[in-house]
Amino acid sequence: MKKSTRLTLMFTFVLLPYLLSGQRRQESDLATLYKKGKLKPVNREIKIVSSDGGTYLKIAQGKNEGIVWLPFKDFKNGTIEIQMRGKDVFQRSFIGIAFHGTDDSTYDAVYCRPFNFSAKDSIRRIHAVQYISHPYFTWDRLRKESNAVFEKEIINPPDPGSWFLMKLVIEGTTVKAFINNVACPSLIVKKLSNPSPGKIGLFTADSSGGDFKNIRINYKN
Repeated sequence: MKKSTRLTLMFTFVLLPYLLSGQRRQESDLATLYKKGKLKPVNREIKIVSSDGGTYLKIAQGKNEGIVWLPFKDFKNGTIEIQMRGKDVFQRSFIGIAFHGTDDSTYDAVYCRPFNFSAKDSIRRIHAVQYISHPYFTWDRLRKESNAVFEKEIINPPDPGSWFLMKLVIEGTTVKAFINNVACPSLIVKKLSNPSPGKIGLFTADSSGGDFKNIRINYKN
């Protein structure tokens, strides 16, 4: 088969469906992005760690919120999937994804509190996964004004000290968070900011660091 024919077939059966549906995908290894200088940490130190489980990005623990901006811009609708790992230490593990970012203090985010995943206290368990919209809608404001609306329990949660997958589905003003490829979302909320295209970043909250691996983004126009 001629090279030109192979390219035509690849376009027809692989690329064309995504172009027609207004979708495009990006999948990146965070260690590679780090080595290429493509990551922009804000209020955190980062490094690459290699272990028997592979290579991953470690975000150091720090005060206040920390973000590592990724080289992906103009994301509005679609899906974001990230492999991440926290720890089972009370009030010391808040890990997730920031999106629709315009600057270092203006963004939406969904993050997990692994230390609440399997807590015996039922009130702590409903604080397992959280949506925020900074700078106006912080977690404490949302909890005071709309308790249990923007944070929920994770049914059949992951081990709090192990790697797990979080998938965000953003469609207009709706945000859904799925944990470990389950069929039903653990969190469904209405966005509190305008659904404008923006930046994507790794998020860690006050007093927290975290470990992150591969990220996969599917843009949907």
